[in-house]
Amino acid sequence: MAPRDFFFKLLGVGWFVGICIVGGAIGGWLLDKKLDTKPIFALVFLTLGTVFALYMVWRWLAPGVQKPNKPDKNKEHD
Repeated sequence: MAPRDFFFKLLGVGWFVGICIVGGAIGGWLLDKKLDTKPIFALVFLTLGTVFALYMVWRWLAPGVQKPNKPDKNKEHD
């Protein structure tokens, strides 16, 4: 992957994380305001937004992270 493509992928991931977290907090705050249950839904949706964002970041970026090659123990070395 070219450095430019990688940069834009990370930029998109950053926006996604921000939208999930802020969107969850605002959605919870609006629901709390409507139901008069002050911090309960804001905290719940903030937590859900954070967990969802971290899960999706892991799903998107995990395939790009390669494990280091381990030497084959069955192979004879010269």
